[in-house]
Amino acid sequence: MKLKITTLVKQDYLAVWDRFDEKLFKNLNPPFPPVKLLRFDGSEKGDRVILELNFIVFKQEWESSIIENQKSEQEIYFIDKGVRLPFFLKSWQHKHRIIKSDKGAIISDEITYSAPSHLMTLLLYPVLWLQFIYRKPVYQTFFT
Repeated sequence: MKLKITTLVKQDYLAVWDRFDEKLFKNLNPPFPPVKLLRFDGSEKGDRVILELNFIVFKQEWESSIIENQKSEQEIYFIDKGVRLPFFLKSWQHKHRIIKSDKGAIISDEITYSAPSHLMTLLLYPVLWLQFIYRKPVYQTFFT
């Protein structure tokens, strides 16, 4: 299943990239489930990010590896791929794009995921959509 959410921010794409860091990452996490950042190497190929999701009655670790990153005169992107995922996900790939725009920059979150079953994949869509739509005002505030 694919999910794409874009956000226009009023800073140059290079300035946005310079602030795509651990501080931003922590601010992007919605209130539920609470997320504890266990490791954040960055957004370059080979970097790793490990999270602990707290669902109150149980915790799940999520580990992603940056498998690709690229910079051009029009955009900067990196892709994180799930290495160790919570039980409700079978696969995860997230392309983070920062695209040059004459109005600033466009941040595009492009997610491809699957769950252990087709029904679970469909049921996760609105949950993930809410998790990522939460990022729009955070991006707009962070990059004013």
